[in-house]
Amino acid sequence: MTSLPDSTERKLGLVIDLDTCVGCHACVVSCKGWNTENYGAPLSDQTPYGADPSGTFLNRVHSYEVQPAQGAAQLVHFPKSCLHCDNAPCVTVCPTGASYKRQEDGIVLVNEDACIGCGLCAWACPYGAREMDAASKVMKKCTLCVDRIYNENLPEIDRVPACVRTCPSNARHFGDLADPDSDVSRLVVARGGMDLMPEQGTAPVNKYLPPRIKDRLDRIDDADVLEPFLDVVTDQPKGFLGWLDKALDKI
Repeated sequence: MTSLPDSTERKLGLVIDLDTCVGCHACVVSCKGWNTENYGAPLSDQTPYGADPSGTFLNRVHSYEVQPAQGAAQLVHFPKSCLHCDNAPCVTVCPTGASYKRQEDGIVLVNEDACIGCGLCAWACPYGAREMDAASKVMKKCTLCVDRIYNENLPEIDRVPACVRTCPSNARHFGDLADPDSDVSRLVVARGGMDLMPEQGTAPVNKYLPPRIKDRLDRIDDADVLEPFLDVVTDQPKGFLGWLDKALDKI
């Protein structure tokens, strides 16, 4: 079995703001595109235009309607990918050493040449963040775009994971969570960032920022800003609508 490093020099990871994620799936599309065209074997699809399409994705977005104890019901969009855990069970269960955690930055990766496709890591991951590629028969997972974040041939603004660079609502943030002065660490402190399923003891590096309580929607007073626009403009429709109204009256 594979061992984990005692500590890592950095903890590169994502901070995802559930308050501003709009569920557009831009992160899913950009992740699929970048990781199909660049790192490792392509992420395959099976019968993508058939009756039962399937495929491999490293990032998915789930949507849930929730009713908080206070405030109005709201739709929460929940992106999910590998959390690059400090106590990653997917690494320690791997029989070939294909799954490993890097000491220099804490990123959890898969050596596809050593992966035998046994699926033990997928069983061990409590987050369902690993997928077996049906074409290549090896395990796939989020790499934090490791081939991108260190690529000096790219402009500095692009040296972040594809999902972060693409997000139109700035719901995804990338940085070193081992540095208390980093932007992501400060954001976690300011917004009460949370671990996903902390009871599992995996110590995930990625954090989630909780959605804010929305305003109540059960009361509309006389000062409603839309009221002037809801008044009847005219009693008698004119033009085409006037002709249509008269025609329908004769039916």
